[in-house]
Amino acid sequence: MNRTISMLIATAAAVLGDAAGAQTVDVGLVNMLSGEVSYQSQGAAASKAQAFMKVRQGDRFSVLNGAQVRIVYFQGGRQETWKGPASFTAGAQSSQAQSGQPSQVATLPSAVPQKIAQVPDLIQIARLGRSGGVAVRGGGKAPRLTAEQQSEVTQAKDTYKKMRVGASADDITPELYLYSVLQDYLLYNDMKPVVEEMAKRQPSNAEVQELVAWVNSKTQ
Repeated sequence: MNRTISMLIATAAAVLGDAAGAQTVDVGLVNMLSGEVSYQSQGAAASKAQAFMKVRQGDRFSVLNGAQVRIVYFQGGRQETWKGPASFTAGAQSSQAQSGQPSQVATLPSAVPQKIAQVPDLIQIARLGRSGGVAVRGGGKAPRLTAEQQSEVTQAKDTYKKMRVGASADDITPELYLYSVLQDYLLYNDMKPVVEEMAKRQPSNAEVQELVAWVNSKTQ
């Protein structure tokens, strides 16, 4: 991993770590959001849910009519899609419904949740890599991977293809997973079609646009 990326990762981790403070353990991630969705952590006022926010055990979500939210749980890989009106509380591995039921439930491959957990850091890296809205250009030569690393990338691409077959049209979880593996090895040229696919599936997603701009800056 080159020096610039290492510094960005360290900075992102510090920023996100400070924000988390002494909070409870993260159990999941919001990986799709549309419409009016609010959440309330223990002892805190209700707030508007954000795309790619971490979810903590005990968070209570309210999904208004016409809205929807998708959450992936890190332990066990359960992915739930909720459409409003509905309300639920996040548990350690699944949600407890107060009203309504998830419209879709899937179990992700075992390797995926750990990578999905890195998504907020990856978005922060993309933002930190852009100074004043201008991306730092050029990613240099792609690193030479070991046989083991090449095998991991190949396996990740195979997993992605299988996930894509079973995923809904607006679900970019497969792309986020593959992106995180490719980012580990700075394979920006391979990442380019991945972010383009994300943007096609969720064109109004501001965080996805950050990833697109970051990858474009590293491949020009």
